[in-house]
Order: sequence, then C-alpha cells, then structure tokens
Amino acid sequence: MKRYLWARYKEAKKVTKELVPSIMNNLLNPDAIFSNNEMSLSDIEIYGFDYDYTLVFYSKHLHTLIYNAARDLLINEHRYPAEIRKYDYDPNFAIRGLHYDVHRALLMKIDAFHYIQLGTVYRGLSVVPDEEVIAMYDGSHVPLEQMSDFYGKSSHGSTMKQFMDIFSLPEMTLLSCVNEYFLKNNIDYEPVHLYKDVKDSIRDVHIKGIMYQAIEADIEKYICYAEQTRAVLGKLADHGKKMFLITNSPSSFVDKGMKFIVGKDWRDLFDVVIVQADKPNFFNDKRRPFRKVNERGVLLWDKIHKLQKGQIYKQGNLYEFLKLTGWRGSKVLYFGDHIYSDLADLTLKHGWRTGAIIPELRSEIKIMNTEQYIQTMTWLQTLTGLLEHMQVHRDPESQMILQEWKKERKEMREMTRNFFNSQFGSLFRTDQNPTYFLRRLSRFADIYMASLSCLLNYDPDYTFYPRRTPLQHELPTWSDQLCTGTFRIPFLQEMVQIK
Repeated sequence: MKRYLWARYKEAKKVTKELVPSIMNNLLNPDAIFSNNEMSLSDIEIYGFDYDYTLVFYSKHLHTLIYNAARDLLINEHRYPAEIRKYDYDPNFAIRGLHYDVHRALLMKIDAFHYIQLGTVYRGLSVVPDEEVIAMYDGSHVPLEQMSDFYGKSSHGSTMKQFMDIFSLPEMTLLSCVNEYFLKNNIDYEPVHLYKDVKDSIRDVHIKGIMYQAIEADIEKYICYAEQTRAVLGKLADHGKKMFLITNSPSSFVDKGMKFIVGKDWRDLFDVVIVQADKPNFFNDKRRPFRKVNERGVLLWDKIHKLQKGQIYKQGNLYEFLKLTGWRGSKVLYFGDHIYSDLADLTLKHGWRTGAIIPELRSEIKIMNTEQYIQTMTWLQTLTGLLEHMQVHRDPESQMILQEWKKERKEMREMTRNFFNSQFGSLFRTDQNPTYFLRRLSRFADIYMASLSCLLNYDPDYTFYPRRTPLQHELPTWSDQLCTGTFRIPFLQEMVQIK
C-alpha cells in the first residue's frame, strides 16, 4: 500500500506539472469587470459616483500622512508616550476587511462562516499561536452576537469591528503599533480606551482638515492622475448618460481634485453634485434638507426645489434626492469603494444597481497570473484531492503517509498566503473559504472592478453575466470547464475516484 500511495503521488505531481501550461493560456485580465449579478449597461441611464478611491485615487504617500498625523494627535492630545513615534507606517502590514477584537486588542482575518483563519491573529505586531487563539475563543468560531453590526461597526454588546474602508489601513497599523509598544514595555492599559483614542485620532485627521489641507497643498504628490477618470466620464456623456456625484468630502477639496484629474469644466459633466453627504446616514435619514453651496463655499439658506446642473449641494438625504430627480430603481448604477457605506442600502432598500471599486483586485490578479502561483495552487488542489480520496486507507502505514501529505498541504497554504500579504494573505480568501469581506462584496455589489478605467474596455450596451460556478453538489459541465480552462485530463479524473 505504501508503494501504491507514493506512486499515485508521483504520477499526480507529474500530471499537475503538465497541466500548468494549459492554465497559463487562460489567465484573468486585471482590467476586467467581474459580475455577481447579471446586468446590462443598456438598461443603465444614470451613473452615480463616490469621490475618494472611486473617481480619484491616491498615492502611497497619503496613508503615511494619515498615520503620522493620527500618531501625533495621540501624543499631543491624548497624552500617549512620545516613544510611539519610533514606529513608522508599514504599508505592507494590514489588508482591508480584517476584524479587530476591541476587548482583546487582536487583529484577525475571518471567513464567510465566522471562522478565524488561524495564523492570521495578531497582538500588536506579533502573531498569536494557534493554541492560544483556540483557548481564547473556545475554538476558532466567532458567534454572531460578537460580530460587528451591519455596517461593520462595534455595536452594543459586540466585540468585533470590521475595517472595510481603504482609509482604515493606517488605523489598523497604528492600533497594532501602539499595542506593540505597550506590550514590549510591559505597560498596563485598557484596550477599549486605546481603540477609541486611535479611532478618534484617525477621525480628527479628516474632520480637522489635516488630510484635506495637505492634499490641496501638494496635489501632484498625493493624487494619481493616471486613472483615466476624464475618459470614463467623457465616454458616458457622449452616450447621453446622466451623472451625479455623492461624496462625504468637502466642497473645496473635491473641486480642486476634480479640476486636477478632469479639468476646470468638470461640473459640466455632472447633473448633480452633493458634498459632505454623511453617508451612510444620507441613505437613511429623511430629515436633513439640501443646502446650496456658492462659489466661495458659503452655505445659502434658499429652499431647494430643484437640483440644478452646475451647482454644488451639501447634506440632504436620498429620499429628497429621489423626489427631486425621479431617478429610481435599476436604471441607476452607483459606484463606490466602501461596500457598506456606499452600496449596501442602495441595493437592499432602493433597488439601484451597484459597482464596487476594489483597487487591490488588480495586484491580486497579477499575482494569480504568475506561473509560480499557478503551479502552487494546481498542486495544492491536486494534493487535497489525493487526501480526500485516499483517506479510506486506514492502516498505520497509509495513515503515516497521509500525515506527511497533510503537513505538505499546510506548508503550501502558508506559501499561498505569502504570495499576497505575509501576515493576512488575500483580501478575498482564507485557506479554503471566501473571506467575510468577499461575502459582503458578493451580496452588495452587482459588479466589481479595480478602477473605473475598466469601463473603457466595454461597450455601453455590454451585458455582464456572472459565471455559473458549480455548487458543491453539482458536477461542472464540459462547456464550463473548457471556457474556464479548469478541465482535467483523464488520469486526474480516474485518480480522484480511486477508493
């Protein structure tokens, strides 16, 4: 039996290697648009946009600015030790979608089924051993009542906060660095206070205008000009589409940024512009009326009876917006980067179509297209199939071999995680399941893409069809396999059926 199992192993390894070139011929396009729900652009008459990380993208310098400014606020206003200045911002530490246990001061990755991915739990800047995590949580599952509320916030009775915003990357890193300082110096502290102080400091970087002033003072340093926003908006305008902007950013900040990336005439492209909208409250609070903002940024007291092109409006609410514009239902497509604040209410309550902008998607697909990644994943899947179908051999000699294969599989999983982020891996997957982030993305976004520039690759009447991926109890048809490049040669089919 030992010789038989190793023969199967060696032959599977050989076949896997031969299979890689055919997979390399079916690589994903990093500039493609991916669909969760069938949608035809021919049905879309009105396009809406968020501003930050949707119409405008920022350079790597911005997160360093936010981190440094919030760290200084912690020291100067919250009386934290000046020694935390020795911790610089590390852009490669955290990824979006992570959860933070407020009471235990732990940053971690959780999958779609509320299971913690072991090996991705960090206290400060150090990974927590699996045994300790299992002891703390009585396993690796986080009960629903401990998870954050619908918008990823730590609500009453909940201990977990989910970080979904791209702007939250500096916040996660700052939390981890201050935790690290306290732990290394044996300082007794209350994790809940630390969480609140860091959250308030990050908020103040925005509210006090620190971030806005820095960007306006050096736009070329902080704003990436190459995202082809002007070309996208121009294409939509040429095809007679109406467009609007709803953002939480202030008027002067948006105006300067749009003049830089689109041009002085940027307002001519939009039928409605709304700033300081206070999303997601904008989508739920019916009480706040719109206010007009004049050229000097002064708020006017006029009652708004119509949303006029070329004007800028502040605050307001979606219900008044729908009443004044008549833009309802699935003829509206709104793009944003925050799955909760930008997209959730629109798709669940108002029937708008939604598009998620996920900048990390482009870099992850490029990694997935590398030969090293494809070789690793193809063998990992084959090895998993071997384990699944050879586990019926219960004699001690066979079980020893299977344990060796399990060890190899675990090492390969860690290698796969390191392709993306050495601490937390991919934004979209844990070892075997989709992440909690992807679960929300799949629920709240009809389509998703790396940037708006991806729209330039599609005809205005293009229909997006989600792939019919087989359910666990379904066998993939040959047409599905051939289209996706995932077909297996006969030997592999026979091998996985061996009992």
